[in-house]
Amino acid sequence: MKKLLIIGISGLTGNRLAYLSTNSYEVYGTYNKRPLTIDKCKIFPLDKTNKDKTTLLLTKIQPDVIIDCSALHNVDYCETHQEETWKVNVEGTMNLANICKLINARFIYISTDYVFDGTAQKYTEESETNPLNYYGISKLKAEERISNFGINYAIARTSLVFGWNPGELESKTSSSGKTMNFVIWALNKLRKNESLNIVTDQYSTPTLADNLAEYLLSLANSNFNGIFHTAGNECISRYEFTLKIAKIFN
Repeated sequence: MKKLLIIGISGLTGNRLAYLSTNSYEVYGTYNKRPLTIDKCKIFPLDKTNKDKTTLLLTKIQPDVIIDCSALHNVDYCETHQEETWKVNVEGTMNLANICKLINARFIYISTDYVFDGTAQKYTEESETNPLNYYGISKLKAEERISNFGINYAIARTSLVFGWNPGELESKTSSSGKTMNFVIWALNKLRKNESLNIVTDQYSTPTLADNLAEYLLSLANSNFNGIFHTAGNECISRYEFTLKIAKIFN
């Protein structure tokens, strides 16, 4: 079987990706802050911003496909830690891209709807980008560098990823301080009978992590290079989304 390396396997998307890919790939994974074990996966600690250690590990594994699920994605944290955000989201990403060029591996990079400013009703892959915060800026800069780096790649832009992840349920904190995705956070509040104040003017297309993992595997198996919008099919406000969560989970 081909070798798949998941960077950030302990995060929500990386975790779901691992469980969906073990029957079709020889799966390897890396984690930074949140160690874990997954059946049929060989997992290693790694900080992708350390170029030498990243090069040593990845050239030893020799993966056919690398999927980068690792990023600083806490928007508020990124705004106040811009140097660290650049180091992880841009320089760390390009460390991986450089190795893909070296070993001729396919690179799948997860980006975000935050590369847009939200003023349009709908966005396609050809829509003009205009990030409003540093998180979006860092992801867009990584997109641009990957697109012009001369490698076999796909960029997957997604939106408000949610789902079940053992690490999040145990409140293991990510590098940027996040402990859980929006749905788990809302459920925890509701189950404790705590009130929630949710914005009504922020819209997104919520994406189930399992579906995103399926999209990413499709991109991994394809020969197409470029940017792909990989998100849910319903555009709703955070408030509407929270009402649905409350209703579905009674």
